[in-house]
Amino acid sequence: MKTFLLAAAALLALPTAAMAQDSAPDGSPAFGFEPYVGVLGGYDSYDKLSEFGTSGNRGRMDGALIEGVVGANVPLGPVFVGVEGNAAKGFKDIDWEYGVKGRAGVRAGDSGLIYASAGYQWVNGKGKRGFADRSDWIYGVGLEVGPKDIGLGGLTGNSGVRLRLQADTYDFDSVRPMAGLVFHL
Repeated sequence: MKTFLLAAAALLALPTAAMAQDSAPDGSPAFGFEPYVGVLGGYDSYDKLSEFGTSGNRGRMDGALIEGVVGANVPLGPVFVGVEGNAAKGFKDIDWEYGVKGRAGVRAGDSGLIYASAGYQWVNGKGKRGFADRSDWIYGVGLEVGPKDIGLGGLTGNSGVRLRLQADTYDFDSVRPMAGLVFHL
């Protein structure tokens, strides 16, 4: 019971601490609406024991991905929450992947973000290779490095273009590293 009360008090204190600041670390307003789009590339590799691991001679599904993302963040002082949708064209064993997830994290440095995400993902395997379509939960962590953090602050402004590095897992059955560019509108 004490743990529950301490956790509840910490959750109530977080918005209060966030509201105490007038601006984010990058100088932008502490509260607002920040839409973005992005393009990422990476690789998705499923475990042999996953729901995708029972097909063909190879026993596991994997393939390269090119992914588009669209989303929005709501900054709350030094922290933020957001929502993001994605669609990825796969190669090799993966036809398409698409989903939606929520994000929450901290604003780091002058224009960076560090976050955790969770959501739901649909995966379309290539039927001619013996992989069926499935859907399940997806979890991840990531970071975005903004222009000021790499010495280009005057070139693109506070938000501008950010380099994103992330790693996701489909129900703890896959490893999905991705990297790309996110354009804050």
